[in-house]
Amino acid sequence: MGRGVRLLLDTHALLWALRDPAQLSAEATALIRDPSNELIVSAATAWEIATKHRIGKLPDASPILIAYAEYLQRLGAVELAITSRHALAAGQLDWHHRDPFDRILAAQSMLESLTLVTADATFQSLSGVHTFAAN
Repeated sequence: MGRGVRLLLDTHALLWALRDPAQLSAEATALIRDPSNELIVSAATAWEIATKHRIGKLPDASPILIAYAEYLQRLGAVELAITSRHALAAGQLDWHHRDPFDRILAAQSMLESLTLVTADATFQSLSGVHTFAAN
């Protein structure tokens, strides 16, 4: 993949990196740990983790929610805010996928020229999103 890559971590990739690194492939782990790469996490990821925790899909996420910024800092990741430009692009994507979190990640990946680290093959159907397999 080369050096100096700007990586946008999908929510599950972030959670795996923080809580269960064995879920990540050796290649994804190497990319995430390489200090020459820039790790980026969308604000949509915080929203998704909080939402899934609230509805019971991520019952063990409390520690991450309580110290979210510290977890990102320890990982060496920076947060990417959701701008109106991202939101408008996400809403206008010609893509069958309805998940608002994934739509924002796709738009941010495209607009900010980021490689999305994900295990979700759905993104491969979207032209303009560059992905790297998380597992």
